[in-house]
Amino acid sequence: MSRVLAAVGQRARLNDDAIALSDQNAAFTYGALETAIAAAARDLLAWAPRVRPGSPVAVRLPNGPAWVILDLALIRLGWISLPLPGFFTDAQRQHAMADAGARLLIEASDGDSQDLAIAATALRVTPLDLPPRALPAGTAKITYTSGSTGQPKGVCLSLQHMEAVASGLVAAIGADYAGLHLPLLPLSILLENVAGLYTTLLAGGRYHVLPPGPLGLADPFRPDLPKLAGAIAEQRANSLILVPELLRALMMVMTFTGVRLPDLKLVAVGGAKVAPSLLARADELGLPVYEGYGLSECASVVALNTPSGRKAGTVGRPLPGLDVSIRDGEIVVGNSGFLGYAGGETREGPVFTGDLGAFDEDGFLRISGRRLNTIITAHGRNVAPEWVESELTAQPEIRQAVVLGEAQAELSALIVPLIPGMDEAAIAGAVDRANANLPPYARVGRWLVRDAFDPAAGELTNNGRPRRAALSARHRDFLDASTTGDLA
Repeated sequence: MSRVLAAVGQRARLNDDAIALSDQNAAFTYGALETAIAAAARDLLAWAPRVRPGSPVAVRLPNGPAWVILDLALIRLGWISLPLPGFFTDAQRQHAMADAGARLLIEASDGDSQDLAIAATALRVTPLDLPPRALPAGTAKITYTSGSTGQPKGVCLSLQHMEAVASGLVAAIGADYAGLHLPLLPLSILLENVAGLYTTLLAGGRYHVLPPGPLGLADPFRPDLPKLAGAIAEQRANSLILVPELLRALMMVMTFTGVRLPDLKLVAVGGAKVAPSLLARADELGLPVYEGYGLSECASVVALNTPSGRKAGTVGRPLPGLDVSIRDGEIVVGNSGFLGYAGGETREGPVFTGDLGAFDEDGFLRISGRRLNTIITAHGRNVAPEWVESELTAQPEIRQAVVLGEAQAELSALIVPLIPGMDEAAIAGAVDRANANLPPYARVGRWLVRDAFDPAAGELTNNGRPRRAALSARHRDFLDASTTGDLA
């Protein structure tokens, strides 16, 4: 039995008026949500002959109540869900569906056809004639992540695994922090799906889901920041999940506009290293930011700072039930429940994350970088570029930064300024301040100002992480230059 569905049903039996799910047009009490899930499951059964045991249903929908109800209806039926992120290219979507052997595709109706309606949203159901693919036994959801290459890889997760993470988050944070959660990340991203949706419902909170437009996130890589801050304030959100760049952007708006968000009780941030100075500035702005760490193979969250246990410079303590250790400097997660990858590649034993880290004397986990990203300078010093990048992007003038310098005497940085055309003297000052927080061997010696990194050009993964090999190749002349020319 699903823990999330059981929690929805238990809350529904209380016969109270607590809102479980809402958007700008409608609200579902826990009882109404349970009814909507059951109705969606009955409607889906019309396509049962197409969904052979072990064949996934691909879902391509924007954030909204329909996404939530459909996801929970698939859980109720025991059908495998394959969420497709809206930012995937057509080629990536086709690869994911073929790689997983999807038999149905559910997406928003184009207005000419409607096969299914959920939460007043017209949906189209398309049968797919794709050959079946072997999937690990017990797979309930397949999440595709591009990693460092362009071809997405399907991570297979069990329902027990995902709900254990969500339950661990409730236990670590406390159900008292369940209020109104406003999702800013796509629900197709595992972090928001598990740590946002499932955790909120388990804790008895309200999941208030809006489409990207009203949040200023129509283009997630170029958000309308004043609109975003205004929406968070207007909706009186109590909790958010952010990636570091979105956190920096929100803090910038708050700094320059004076907007404050007093209703927020918890802002979880993960996906990349966050500089302690940035967290300190968040405290000054009244943002209750708690840094965490995780990966798809571990159902999104491994460790998190919480209101009852927080230490700057760390990603918190591991969630209950996880066996996290350090082997030769690498973070290894046992009891993760990871099943394997689409295509039948099963996995047993612990997950070797590829991330470098260490525990402090109080059991808090520190992340230093990726094993494969480690730069070895010409002086023989090992430098995790994420460490240096976090100090650079902690400066208000710098929006994005990528540090390179394998086998070179000094580190180089590609820098995207906060405002295009910003005076390079301001950038130079920001680099100097970042360097002041770093030891001499990890300081940036040369830097190049450029436009925002472009995922469509292969410079970023779909979740916003830099593709260092592609960026190094594009800027080879800069990296190989023996003189700085116009560079600072």
